[in-house]
Amino acid sequence: MANYDLIIKNGTIVTADSTVQGDIAIKDGKIIEVSVGKSIEATADREINADGLHILPGLIDTHVHFNEPGRTEWEGLETGSRSLAAGGVTTFFDMPLNSTPPTINKANLELKSSAANEKSIVNPRFWGGLVPENIDDLKDLHENGVIGFKAFMSPSGIADFNNVDDETIYKGMKEIASLGSLLAVHAESTVITDQLAQEKQSQGKTTARDFVESRPIISEIEAVRRVISYAEATGCKLHIVHASSRKVVQVINEAKQRGVDVTVETCPHYLSLTVKDLEEKKALAKCAPPLRDQDEVEDLWAAVANGEINVIASDHSPAPASMKTITDNFFEGWGGISGAQSTLNIMLTEGHFKRNLPLEKIVELTATNPAKLFGLSTKGDIAVNYDADLAIVDLNESFELKKEDLYYRHQHSPYVGMTFKGKVKTTIVGGQVVFENGQPIKK
Repeated sequence: MANYDLIIKNGTIVTADSTVQGDIAIKDGKIIEVSVGKSIEATADREINADGLHILPGLIDTHVHFNEPGRTEWEGLETGSRSLAAGGVTTFFDMPLNSTPPTINKANLELKSSAANEKSIVNPRFWGGLVPENIDDLKDLHENGVIGFKAFMSPSGIADFNNVDDETIYKGMKEIASLGSLLAVHAESTVITDQLAQEKQSQGKTTARDFVESRPIISEIEAVRRVISYAEATGCKLHIVHASSRKVVQVINEAKQRGVDVTVETCPHYLSLTVKDLEEKKALAKCAPPLRDQDEVEDLWAAVANGEINVIASDHSPAPASMKTITDNFFEGWGGISGAQSTLNIMLTEGHFKRNLPLEKIVELTATNPAKLFGLSTKGDIAVNYDADLAIVDLNESFELKKEDLYYRHQHSPYVGMTFKGKVKTTIVGGQVVFENGQPIKK
């Protein structure tokens, strides 16, 4: 009789293709057997009874800002990874900015990788940066394992991570294409946003609505059209992050139909929060691109259901409470939403239960597609020889998110006070339980 490290019994197994009842056997970090409709008869060091629970591939959050090294007072790999584990996330891609030094060369990548290997309880991967001064460093970064490259077409807000001008982004994309990698882009037009912001503030218009109107959807569309043209000219694979509107997504899908290799991400906050939330929650709900109105939220859900979105990622961008203070001027205060722990909760509550989005579609957007897009060939599915990265969820359990439930370094989020249906009970990374009984398990 076979002996396994772990057997999960009687669960409802959800993949991008199907939902079935079955057992899962795990050994040496890998899924060794998936038995549908028939119990696995074997011994194991541990057995989990998942009767009444759903087993999903662990989420892959392709967009987080954990800010280590150098700005661990903002978040950090230990607290960030614990919050992900509590949300059923088993792999993350950390962005190259906010940490000091930023991940724009091999030496800086090694600093971040070393810290993650020591502190993270889930799988870490890293983005490299594309900035005006580092095109000669891109090859080194690629050869040392970055998942891809990230550039800002508008100011990042971080002094040591400069946004790219048109010449830099074009030359960078040529180099990235030659490496067989991809470029992820924060796409907003600096000309449009700067001019509108100056006009608003000079007229004393500093409300939440004024801030949103200074970063209109057309600003995203202009930047997306421009960078798509560079992708067509260079052959560089392109990924547009945090699209806030279906109107932006439609421009990207038109390019896909022309044969451009471009994909798009949106975020849970664009699927659950509106300008009204920004008015009420103030800096906790401030981000760029900004939140939109309810009609845009509904249109974005329609794009999700219609297969127009490739990836859902949190864009977790934390900061200390002192930086999230807004009085009467919404142009002040750090823009960034803390949400890495709540992605699955929002997709289940707002997507599955409220809008009938199939569970299989949620798996596709949060695990299977990210794994395929970024070449993680043994992740994103529940199948033999895949990594045993799993989230076990009780879809029948509802809960109100409270401040004390958050594992972030700073326990604030615009989602505090919201009621969610579907609670993560157990998170497994490489066959090891890293979250259970409401508590992360330290590395």
